[in-house]
Amino acid sequence: MPAAASQRPAAPARPAPQDPPPPAVFLGVRHHSPACARLVAHVIRTLRPAFVLVEGPADMNDRLDELLLGHQLPVAVFSHYRDEQRVATSWTPLCDYSPEWIALREGRASGAEVRFVDLPAWHPALADRTDRCANRYADAEARYAEATRRLCERLGVDSADALWDGLFEVTEPDTDPEELRARLDAYFDLVRGDAEADAGDRAREAYMASWVRAALARAGDRPVLVVTGGFHQPALRALSAQPGAAAAPADWPAVPEPPSGALGGSFLVPYSFRQLDAFAGYQSGMPSPGYYQRLWETGPTAAGQGLLRAVTERLRARGIPLSTADLIAARSLSEGLARLRGHPYETRVDVLDGLAGALISDDLDRPLPWTTRGVLGAGTHPVVVEMVAACTGEAVGRLHPDTPLPPLVHDVAAHLARLGLADATAPVTLDLTKDGDLARSRTLHRLRVLGVPGFTRVSGPADGADPVFTEVWEPRPAAAAREAALIEAGAYGARLDEAAAALLGERVRAAGPEVGTLAGLLFDTVLCGAGPLCSELLETLAARVGRVGDLGPLGEALAAALGLWRHDRVFGVARDRLLGAVVGGAADRVFWLAEGLHGAPGADLAALRALASARDALRHAPDLLSTTPETAAEAAAAIGCELSQICKSLIFAADGVPVLVLMDGASRVDVERVRAELGAGKVTRADAAVVRETTGYAIGGVPPFGHRTRTRVLADRSLLAHDVVWAAAGTPYTVFPVEPKELVAHAGATLVDVREQHG
Repeated sequence: MPAAASQRPAAPARPAPQDPPPPAVFLGVRHHSPACARLVAHVIRTLRPAFVLVEGPADMNDRLDELLLGHQLPVAVFSHYRDEQRVATSWTPLCDYSPEWIALREGRASGAEVRFVDLPAWHPALADRTDRCANRYADAEARYAEATRRLCERLGVDSADALWDGLFEVTEPDTDPEELRARLDAYFDLVRGDAEADAGDRAREAYMASWVRAALARAGDRPVLVVTGGFHQPALRALSAQPGAAAAPADWPAVPEPPSGALGGSFLVPYSFRQLDAFAGYQSGMPSPGYYQRLWETGPTAAGQGLLRAVTERLRARGIPLSTADLIAARSLSEGLARLRGHPYETRVDVLDGLAGALISDDLDRPLPWTTRGVLGAGTHPVVVEMVAACTGEAVGRLHPDTPLPPLVHDVAAHLARLGLADATAPVTLDLTKDGDLARSRTLHRLRVLGVPGFTRVSGPADGADPVFTEVWEPRPAAAAREAALIEAGAYGARLDEAAAALLGERVRAAGPEVGTLAGLLFDTVLCGAGPLCSELLETLAARVGRVGDLGPLGEALAAALGLWRHDRVFGVARDRLLGAVVGGAADRVFWLAEGLHGAPGADLAALRALASARDALRHAPDLLSTTPETAAEAAAAIGCELSQICKSLIFAADGVPVLVLMDGASRVDVERVRAELGAGKVTRADAAVVRETTGYAIGGVPPFGHRTRTRVLADRSLLAHDVVWAAAGTPYTVFPVEPKELVAHAGATLVDVREQHG
């Protein structure tokens, strides 16, 4: 008989089916969106994930404690990379309402392990862009512009920003977060479906997906939250769900290392709302950060009212009339537009359109900027300028005192303290013939070249031939901007001298065959005291001047080199061998090119200037040239206009007061004669800033009359030797003919003898 059921041996137990690991939760966000930031916070608090993975540079994962020190936002992760082939810099900005920042902060607070999961900024997937100075979050919106354009047309809105506000930022007060999340998913699925991912996107998304798979393997029965730009979300969801993803190794993906010999790194820098704003050129996220900060802190009603108050204050501070009736009309228009557009509250665009309708009665020659995005152009209506500025806000970030800083910051602080420049509040006058003042000058020029604010040079030698041996620098306090600029300049070196030399070297290489640009860099290199680079630059110039086919830039290079070779008493390069090679090669080339010209009516200003420099080289450094005086004379004749027929308009400072001297192009002004003529104590050449302030024109293009301010005018009698002379007409490349006596009369000049005498 068969055994009773109760006596049968038990069948082997089958293993209980394993539940699949909880899937990753993907939140696609728009960078710097308050609505997305609130949703990220909500999801973290309700989901309680094991891991929060955030789009950001994975090489910062070991330094997240530094990022969360307690800075005053906005701040940014500044990343730099440099090797022999390329230079790349990148910023990853964060403000109070950045979804990435909220993911970091709320993730830590919930006990989750937080990780950045994107490739480092130096990686070719990010760095190989047209813009070498890129923003990590400026990677998507332009590419799904077509999809957003169609949505704008269908929903009757002017711009993608207005579309976004209506769909996500200013919604009904009882909108369920899950409904908002579903709406975001649908939006990003739609726009990604139209946009083509490039090779860089695909590399980044494959790398981020590897982090997602590793987190899922480590998370056990807890979920994983992934916060990235919405453009990447659909691809990441698909890549993470591929067969075999659940069996991915639990080890975190390796963080790529820069190639051997490359220099790179990342530091935190203070950022500002102006840098974040699309109207100042920022490429990603939301425009008008000041408005969205109010929206984040106080909600839509108070944000709209705050924007109206901010615009009012700015307009009244600028003296633009604004009545109570105007404000009532603006408010009524804003409220009416919000109702007409179906908005539960006034959006940013509702407020701005209402203000524009009430306050601007002129016909505008361009669209209102919030309908198009982009940097404000010259001639923008002053009311529009103030409205945009009110939206931007004035917040400037500040780093926590314990934030690590690159060595350059400390090196510059030590330099300024040692040289007595750290606490300067009054103008600093430097005598360049004294070693101590020359050291101060080099330090300030190195900071200038690196773009570090704090001091502005208001006078000093304009080139190596300028007989000026003093400089005046004015301190311009800009603590936050200086700190950020110094941190970013740290990408070029740990010491001030090597950082300035590295940046100048990069500019030399970027100049390529442009001899005129190299000539401009030459004097900067001398001012910075970059000896080895100066030699490299001179070797480059010497090799290139013999192949230049344009007299304009060739003349610039020759003038710069000859001035330093002849007159330098300060910077230590006078009679330098390499400098002499540049002078000789450039002068010979000028004469050779001039021989091929054919005389024509009028004056070729660039050719004449080049010939003047070559003539000076033949006069003062004949041993450097292979050209004979006879050959030079033939070349000069080919130009078709005597050099002395050019009228130079030169600004001098007599005891600090600007004076205009009109001199023929073949002669030099004798400063001592000018001093005696004016009865002045001291006369010097005015620097570029004074020339532009006095005349309204840049050096080289100053006309003999029609200046911004009236000055005393001296005209040298040598001009009267010609029937017609040619004077600059406002640019270095345009001239006009005039009879000398008519010129003197129009300029209101006094005829004098102030040219240098030879013999």
